[in-house]
Amino acid sequence: MKVSISIRVLLALVILTCAAVGQQKAPAKRPAAPAKTTAPATSQKPAAPTASATRQCPIPRNENQQVYRMFMKDGSYQPISKCELLDGGQRVHYMSAERNEWEDIPISLVDWAATEKFAKEGPANKPVEASADAAAVDAEEEADRRAEESKSPEIKPGLRLPEQGGVYVMDYWRDEPQLIELMQNGSDINKNTGRNILRAAINPIAKARQTIELKGPRARVQAHVPQPAIYVNIDMDQDPKTGPAAKDVSQHFRIVKVEQKKDSRVVGAIEIAIYGKVSQKANYVETRSTPVTADWVKVTPAQPLEPGEYALVEMLGKDVNLFVWDFGVNPTAPRNDKAWRPVPAADTTTGTKEAPVLNKRPKD
Repeated sequence: MKVSISIRVLLALVILTCAAVGQQKAPAKRPAAPAKTTAPATSQKPAAPTASATRQCPIPRNENQQVYRMFMKDGSYQPISKCELLDGGQRVHYMSAERNEWEDIPISLVDWAATEKFAKEGPANKPVEASADAAAVDAEEEADRRAEESKSPEIKPGLRLPEQGGVYVMDYWRDEPQLIELMQNGSDINKNTGRNILRAAINPIAKARQTIELKGPRARVQAHVPQPAIYVNIDMDQDPKTGPAAKDVSQHFRIVKVEQKKDSRVVGAIEIAIYGKVSQKANYVETRSTPVTADWVKVTPAQPLEPGEYALVEMLGKDVNLFVWDFGVNPTAPRNDKAWRPVPAADTTTGTKEAPVLNKRPKD
């Protein structure tokens, strides 16, 4: 019995010794890492300052005003819609009205006196002063629009004078207003040498007479009304008596009744005295001239014109410019070619009216 007990004890010792050796050789197991948890991907904005840590900026409030101006000490300003003081009043936290973002600046940069003054006296109470810039822009645009209209004034509904200027007669063909351009026609001086020699032989002290004549028996343009209005926009001379600065511009442009001959028309006569004095004579028609704009002048006969040939002349002092604008008055004449006619306003799908324009004249 003692032998069996000893054997059992020895076996137990061997087993314990082997177990201890196995534990020393086996690597130690690391503790399992905790499972990773993925948080939902949400962007979190910084928490807004608490009410206890913020103060309102010292800007007077107005219910009708959404945007204020926060002036800087350098004279510039920031348009803002909200404003707070943080960090014990050392930092200005404001909402930019331009960028719609919160921004911060040191309070030492802000001119609170100018900011408060503008808030009290600015656009909230004085909209005219607040919109001074906008009013200036509107005034400039209105001035430009008026300047453009003065260059091309509307004389009849849908009928405007051209911007490039010129001389145009207003005529009516079957009750329709038409604008026809008068072309400047150069006249010739007929010295009448034979007649002047004969006149000198009969009367040595008689004046020599020369005539200013236009070629052709009649003008290209024929007016159908007895009192046609002529619109003039050309470069004038600077004579204070007859130029654009004259009180009576009717002395600068005048209408002359021309004398018709077989193949020419006599605009006027030049008389030369034996001692050298030169004078001009013409059959002037009483006219009335009124400024339409700063550039355009309207010339009309004071009385209805009889059928015949006429010319609009420019007075250069007391003399007549030899380049004239000839026209005729003939109620039975055919319609003038190359006339500008008004275009009636057309209804559009929106119910508005299209701006009237002039018909383009056909090219020669």
